[in-house]
Amino acid sequence: MSQYVVLSSLLVLNELNRDPVLSFLEWDAEDPVSQAEAAAHLVRAAETKGLSGNLLPQYLLHIFTHNANLVSETMEQTGLPPGNSLRQAFYHDIEVLYPLLTLPTSNFLGEPLLDNYEPTCNVYDKTEDFLIPWIEAAQSPRDYAEALLTFYARYGYGDLASYVVFHWDDAAGRIRGVEHFERIQMKNLIGYQRQKEQLIQNTRAFVQGKPANHVLLVGTRGTGKSSAVKALVTEYEDNGLRLVQVMKEQLRNLPEIMNTLRNYAGRKFILFLDDISFEDSDAEFKAVKSAIEGGVSSCPPNVRLYATSNRRHLVRETWRDREQDELYRDDSINETISLSDRFGLVIHYHTPDQDEYLAIIDHMLMQKGIHLSPEELRIAGLRWEMTHSGRSGRTAQQFVAHYLGIH
Repeated sequence: MSQYVVLSSLLVLNELNRDPVLSFLEWDAEDPVSQAEAAAHLVRAAETKGLSGNLLPQYLLHIFTHNANLVSETMEQTGLPPGNSLRQAFYHDIEVLYPLLTLPTSNFLGEPLLDNYEPTCNVYDKTEDFLIPWIEAAQSPRDYAEALLTFYARYGYGDLASYVVFHWDDAAGRIRGVEHFERIQMKNLIGYQRQKEQLIQNTRAFVQGKPANHVLLVGTRGTGKSSAVKALVTEYEDNGLRLVQVMKEQLRNLPEIMNTLRNYAGRKFILFLDDISFEDSDAEFKAVKSAIEGGVSSCPPNVRLYATSNRRHLVRETWRDREQDELYRDDSINETISLSDRFGLVIHYHTPDQDEYLAIIDHMLMQKGIHLSPEELRIAGLRWEMTHSGRSGRTAQQFVAHYLGIH
């Protein structure tokens, strides 16, 4: 005889009543057709999500960490632990589900294969690295519930827990995780120590809930401005920092984007505007100005804008602009520089000198186990520089790729 659980008694996890695997357990636990259908759904989920072992507990754990529920949503929206009443309701639901979370799947679906399932392809899910040791140590339903609450407080749920970098989806009006993000560590970015310290100090204050500025990184192309911003999520991921890239054509949607991120008070977001510049007639120009300062709706406390540009004032200016016959010329100039002035921290990146350029190459080669003598490094690196677009971190990286490809 199969066991069953009373899903209709759930208080805050009641969406499980509609789950294709779990819904039959209350009403159709003795129906072989329903059992087979639920088992088929579970096998399909195991193969698509890479679930292994005792499948029902693994399946439920995946739902808890990837799907929204009242507890995880409330914690994310407020940035606070659940109130006592909500916590007690969550305890109640986990106690109801505890048989599903601890007993062999065959007790419910009658199929021993599902007690130790091996999927064709395991899918790495970093959200479970932190949680599984807590779950395995749980001795009671309350221990299990507290493990989940600890997870929600630290990582959130769904895409927020699974990804650290996002892009804005205009059609859906939401952020979407970037699956293939190349992680960069700040220690591997050679040179620009003062600039990196400024960036880190501001970001550390931001994730700690202290006053922090919007940041503009400006200077020569290829000097590592974008890489430095991307490296911040590796440094502060465990502090709740997330990166959202916004394209220039999406900037007019900044109010919508900011209001969406305001609802995730438990996370800190850097809105990343990479390599931006404007014409003074661009609608996006005024959208960014208003979003940073001066709009009716204030910038959320959990959002800061970090922008990179090759232009100090972000707006293209010509000699004709300087010579125009506008009656109040100073007003025109003030308008041109008004956007960059709204970034409280402006970090300048200069072209690396010869020693810095060669040091970048040397570091990259050493990471690949290659050691060149100072003379070999100087001859090869400078020869490459002369035939390319000058000294920069990007030029150094291109040289290293070339060197590794021919040796």
